Amino acid sequence: MFKKYNDGWIEAITGPMFSGKSEELIKRANSLIYAKQKFLVFKHEIDNRWETSKVKSRAGFSIECKTITNSNEIFDYITDDIKCIIVDEVQFFEENIHQNLRKIAEKGIRVIVAGLDMDYKCEPFGPMKNILAVAEFVTKLTAVCFECGKAAAFTYRKDKSNQEVVAVGDAEYEARCRKCMQS
Repeated sequence: MFKKYNDGWIEAITGPMFSGKSEELIKRANSLIYAKQKFLVFKHEIDNRWETSKVKSRAGFSIECKTITNSNEIFDYITDDIKCIIVDEVQFFEENIHQNLRKIAEKGIRVIVAGLDMDYKCEPFGPMKNILAVAEFVTKLTAVCFECGKAAAFTYRKDKSNQEVVAVGDAEYEARCRKCMQS
């Protein structure tokens, strides 16, 4: 079925760690390059796993980005020719980022975000619950369970001694299915 949308909407890509969220985000950015549409990519400065000037997937794909600490900074970069704003690791931003994303979409700009929907305690992660509520399109990805090899929708933290919700890095985490998450 064909649907025609107004300019300006929010797309959210979510799922557990190791599900390919950044890879999907980069894929969508590459489509914008082919369409010759100008866009900007952002990530939070807390994400220090790769080069600060790049969003990078575990599969090795990458795209240039701007590193910021607060979603208000996005407005400093928007010019009249920007057609899309892309934000990776959106769960690290402030709780009310969804309000800024809505303002951007209301300007007729497409917004694409990627981030974890749940933390390792299976609780909604930061601003994602609000972003998912205001997004027109939601893509929920799954990973492969590190324990049994089935579809995994959860992020498991191996070291439970650190109770902070935000611990950036891959070594501390695994993707798990519901059954293995309970083990």
